[in-house]
Amino acid sequence: MSYLRLENVEKTYDGKSNAVDRISLDVARGEFVTLLGPSGSGKTTTLMMIAGFEHPSAGAIELDERDLTASKPYERNIGMVFQNYALFPHMTALNNVMFPLRMRGFPRNELRSRAERMLALMGLAAFADRHPRELSGGQQQRVALARGLVFGPDVLLLDEPLGALDKNLREQMQVEIKRIHREVGTTMIYVTHDQTEAMTMSDRIAVFCDGKVAQVGSPLDVYNRPASRFVGEFIGDSNFLAGRVDPARPGWVELDGIGSARVGQADVLAGEVDVLIRPERLRLRPSADGENVLEMTVEDTINYGDSILALGKVRGLPLRARLGGNDTTVLTTGSIVPLHWAPRDAHVLPRLR
Repeated sequence: MSYLRLENVEKTYDGKSNAVDRISLDVARGEFVTLLGPSGSGKTTTLMMIAGFEHPSAGAIELDERDLTASKPYERNIGMVFQNYALFPHMTALNNVMFPLRMRGFPRNELRSRAERMLALMGLAAFADRHPRELSGGQQQRVALARGLVFGPDVLLLDEPLGALDKNLREQMQVEIKRIHREVGTTMIYVTHDQTEAMTMSDRIAVFCDGKVAQVGSPLDVYNRPASRFVGEFIGDSNFLAGRVDPARPGWVELDGIGSARVGQADVLAGEVDVLIRPERLRLRPSADGENVLEMTVEDTINYGDSILALGKVRGLPLRARLGGNDTTVLTTGSIVPLHWAPRDAHVLPRLR
């Protein structure tokens, strides 16, 4: 059942165009949902409306069947974690975490014990008396998380909280936030433009594009079965091959400039389509049955250590193949290599004009 519900929510600043355009989204209690999209897609504005810092121009926001649409931020039991931490520099970590308890009128004899328990959950028990300037970026972010969770919010909102951290620390914090989510069970809404964060941490992802939700689904559903070309291109690396479906040959696509290819979707629509094949799904050997074979002329390679991304062309069409193992020794500039892909690895989308 829906715990947090957004129904046809709109936000306009000029009365002409919508920054958020009829967004509808249902979030279950205890779920971790990520709002993912490029800059300007409406995800942060949506988060601010859930928090109450922005008011919808239309639509409704409900939490546990309570209408929050017109409520003030302080009337909502919602926690917030910002990218810049927003810690009070003159307060210790312990006092920063106790601050929301004081503001909400928690009994004085409970303040310290509740804050200490939350810092311990974050692995910061030994840093309670330090000021923010004495803490690393990751430690400051965990203090901000503790402050956002200590009063038992109905929902915790996180606005690109890892954007200021370096790559290694960001990856560590992804694991930490997911662990904390499992332990406390609080409903979390997370905003990011980072695909890896969304894929790693989320129960579900809502992909935003131009103020609309382009797709909502589990990370694997969104990655393997994108609802549109935009989603397929935005999440992960991709190859799109144009083609046409003949209704008389279900499960086959005639790829422009390449020829017939078998796909795993027997129910694809007739007409012009785009066939998505992820680079890591291409294999460096011809298939046993001779189906779906491509010969790529290698133009460049990028070495990732555990794999190599080969950039090239098939009959003049650009193609990217991410390959691993010892076979990558044949990937030299100008070489022609046979590639194939399994029908189940293709995803067919109707081509939008």
